Amino acid sequence: MITPQQLALSGTEHAEQCALFCWANMYAPMEYRGELRSLFAIPNGGQRGDGTERGAMIAGSRMKAEGVKEGVSDIFLPVPRWYLIKNVDHVYHGLFIEMKKLKNSYATDEQKAFIVLMKSRGYAATVCRGWIEASQVLISYLSLKA
Repeated sequence: MITPQQLALSGTEHAEQCALFCWANMYAPMEYRGELRSLFAIPNGGQRGDGTERGAMIAGSRMKAEGVKEGVSDIFLPVPRWYLIKNVDHVYHGLFIEMKKLKNSYATDEQKAFIVLMKSRGYAATVCRGWIEASQVLISYLSLKA
């Protein structure tokens, strides 16, 4: 059986995200696995097309026409949680994660703007470097009041 550590070995963002989903499906604490079944990826980035510049342009145009938007986070967990601020209940409607590889990877201005927008609309949203950080964020989020 493959482990998240094995999946993440190449160090790419893709590998880190695959490792996170492996962890969520097979290695996460049992009390969170039911909620983690709702975790899904949003295919907004990465290589598209047939490997040629023209192919990438065509694929990019098709995806944009289908509603793909620059800056949207990579992962979403549509599970609400409550938290207290100054004895007042607040709700997060869900959690967005912008996944990054461990080294030399930073959120773009569009990704940062999306995170700020989602936070203003009542979602938790963050950037995670690597699957381990993302798994810790998920556990912390799911540990909030249901």
